[in-house]
Amino acid sequence: MYSFKSRVRYSEIGYDKRITLSSIIDYFQDCSTFHSESLGIGIDYFNRINRAFFLSSWQIIINEYPMFNEEITVSTWPYDFKGFYGYRNFLMQNSQNQTLAYANSVWVYVDTSTGLPTRIDKDITNIFTLKEKLDMDYAPRKIKIPEIMESYDPFPVVRANIDTNKHVNNGQYVLMSEEFLPDDFIIKQMRADYRKAAKLGDIIVPKVKHSDKTSIVVLSGPDNTPYASLEFKQ
Repeated sequence: MYSFKSRVRYSEIGYDKRITLSSIIDYFQDCSTFHSESLGIGIDYFNRINRAFFLSSWQIIINEYPMFNEEITVSTWPYDFKGFYGYRNFLMQNSQNQTLAYANSVWVYVDTSTGLPTRIDKDITNIFTLKEKLDMDYAPRKIKIPEIMESYDPFPVVRANIDTNKHVNNGQYVLMSEEFLPDDFIIKQMRADYRKAAKLGDIIVPKVKHSDKTSIVVLSGPDNTPYASLEFKQ
């Protein structure tokens, strides 16, 4: 398991002085990258061997959004590898070791020279120490898309959305989707199912379905192929 401590910064909070969901995602993502860097298999290493772990799905549950300046500890660990899939849990705790947020994630190991999934090398899996999976209610990876959804105006992918893999960062899809939630919607659980990587200049067509305490946002291309489907629950 890899952990690091921090404080909730002003740049990470919303109008209520509490951390935002996108900032929680950033912390979890940073924790996993710090973990890999600490083991000597970080960004530069994977670039050299033309490999990368791309996020396939998130399931994030929030018990409480920590306040500005609150001390937090963020932790992560892998619990399984199967074929070209890697499975990783995350945890955010306060200074009293109370769980603020936790998550499950599924990653796909990709040959970046071909863009295709590839079996995870034993040289990689042997570096990680597997830990028992988090005791939580694991939701399905795929999100069922409603037949009838409301469409909104398309928008382009801009440079601020792009990460080192030269496509839209997984957290950016969440930020995009939150724009379509009701103002009083307090997110207690978020699931994301990533299907296709959007790149700079691509056009995203948002579709939304609101129901009782649940909102589903699908971000697709003009051809109706989803880039990502997201489910938010209050």
